[in-house]
Amino acid sequence: MALEQAFIAANRFGLGPRPGDLRRIAADPRGWLRQQLAAPQYPAALAGLPPPRVQVERFFALRREIQEERKDLARRTPVAMQRPGTMAEAGAEATVPKAPAAGLAAPVRELYLAEAIARTRAAIDSPTPLVERLVAFWSNHFTVSIQRAAIAGLCGPFEREAIRPHVLGRFAEMLNAVLRHPAMLLYLDNARSIGPNSLAGTRNPDKGINENLGRELLELHTLGVNGGYTQKDVEAMARMLTGWSIVPPAQPGGGDFHFAPRIHEPGPKTLLGVSYREGGMEEVQAAISALARHPATAHHLAEKLARHFIADDPPAAAVSRLAAVYQRSDGDLAALARELIDAPEAWRDPLAKVKTPNDFVVSLVRATALSLPEPRVLVQSLRVLGQAPFAAPSPAGWPDRAADWLAPEALMHRIEWAGAAAHRLAGVVSADAIAEETIAPVAAPATLKTVASADGPAAKLTLVFASREFQRR
Repeated sequence: MALEQAFIAANRFGLGPRPGDLRRIAADPRGWLRQQLAAPQYPAALAGLPPPRVQVERFFALRREIQEERKDLARRTPVAMQRPGTMAEAGAEATVPKAPAAGLAAPVRELYLAEAIARTRAAIDSPTPLVERLVAFWSNHFTVSIQRAAIAGLCGPFEREAIRPHVLGRFAEMLNAVLRHPAMLLYLDNARSIGPNSLAGTRNPDKGINENLGRELLELHTLGVNGGYTQKDVEAMARMLTGWSIVPPAQPGGGDFHFAPRIHEPGPKTLLGVSYREGGMEEVQAAISALARHPATAHHLAEKLARHFIADDPPAAAVSRLAAVYQRSDGDLAALARELIDAPEAWRDPLAKVKTPNDFVVSLVRATALSLPEPRVLVQSLRVLGQAPFAAPSPAGWPDRAADWLAPEALMHRIEWAGAAAHRLAGVVSADAIAEETIAPVAAPATLKTVASADGPAAKLTLVFASREFQRR
């Protein structure tokens, strides 16, 4: 039983055991987790990166260079060749100079890859994997994604600057940091949202409010889809958020948060039945404080946490307890994490959750205690498996139910990747030893028998990595 509890601690709450972990954790699984919350360690892999603000500045500097190159190309390209359809009709593609901006995309990709590699390495090496899981959870909750290529170099700095420092703090503080970050303001199009009655709006009647951030703030980030808000509340939140923007990239400090009164919609707003008088950026500060304390927010966050740490369909009693802790502690995220550790429901079924591709790859590398492919290849593997870093398909983030990750094609990719890893490791690690250090406490006898009877080291390892027990947490 102690080893089974260690399996849950290492996999459900952590990112997979390393050799020897299960025996060490078995002495006090809950204590092992609580200690991580008491003494989180900043990952060495991230310490090697430039500070987030430096990365943000670099990204916007690259954007400026790309824009200047494109302007220069436009000036040097004959007008006739700029008209839609002209190049194809004249067969003139070969005579048009290749845009120098195409070469500048590579540095942006390198910014993204450096962050993605460091993040993956941090998860593999971390002695406090619960903290890394919490970072990933909250980063997914407040998704920004490279699906919007314009922010590809900002996703890593966003996680390091707006999410990581707050995962054991208060939710309202994280929410405030998220809403001020250029990654979120650009990803959900708020940087250019203009109040129609603002100074800029009256001079530019063809431009107006963008509701994206206002909508997702209510639907995804706080109240939840069933949180009791209406379209009028979305509109009110979007009006409040006008003016929450960034310094134009071409100016000194480009990309920094900036409240722009010229584009802020003036006048009072009513959100969830509460009237907020005109207050510039203070309107949003007051609104997010109220949203962070709203009972619907408490329930929404509690349900998401319970789904991630307990079961796809979390027990109502556990959700209620988590929501109560959230409200009682004024959104203390460390208190929520401790409640999850204490929740008896989290320790009943060791295989209740399916590992995402990221969990699977990270846990396999942690289990083998070896450097498998070089980090860039690991990131490529995650892309092939359907979960590239910072690449969630929508603002809703990556899904958190088994059905979302167990489609036949996805399973085939997992098994193929497991086989490739096994062939790379065959003769270097023992399948029996890996099984003992990972799945043995929860493995069905049939699983261990199948592994033992496999023909050859690579086949044995493949069966361990592809087993139901290894694929779940």
